[in-house]
Amino acid sequence: MPSTSDLKRGVRFLHDGTPYQATDVSFQSPSARGGNTLVKVKARGLLGGGTQSFTFKAGEHLDDPDIEMRKVQFLYNEEDMFHFMNTDTYEQYMVSRDGLGGADTYLQEELVVRLMFFNERPISVELPKNMEMKIVQTEPAIKGDTVTNVTKTAVMETGLEVQVPLFINEGDVIRVDTSEGRYVERVSINK
Repeated sequence: MPSTSDLKRGVRFLHDGTPYQATDVSFQSPSARGGNTLVKVKARGLLGGGTQSFTFKAGEHLDDPDIEMRKVQFLYNEEDMFHFMNTDTYEQYMVSRDGLGGADTYLQEELVVRLMFFNERPISVELPKNMEMKIVQTEPAIKGDTVTNVTKTAVMETGLEVQVPLFINEGDVIRVDTSEGRYVERVSINK
């Protein structure tokens, strides 16, 4: 049973029977004597993917959601439904695009992820922290354009758009931080 004082990014909690995962947590100290410290939380609903804001008093207790994680492989998607298979039992599951909460732009065929179940129902996926992705579209670098920290938009094979340094080209494989959707490093150069 987590306390609101222990909340941080990524912690899951149950509020009014709905599971949430904290995406941003801030503490607000009272200006008056004897006032309670407030914990402001932005959280993604794990059942529908929407974001909500909550304000709790520090020290309040929250319930743990009945979450189970299973290792699965992404198979394919049909319109807004994404199909996964348990690699041990070969059982298949479906999750809607809304339930994925933006993770659909990272899903590549045969990618192994952890599927999150709430009360035995598949609701969302947990991606690896970093993923290697191939760039299919970006503007070519212009010779002499070497100002530091200048970026351009690159489109990955899944449709994900990431800001990358100017020296990155189409065909390059880069490592992407899935929690923030940002470029980490170049893995290989297209030859």
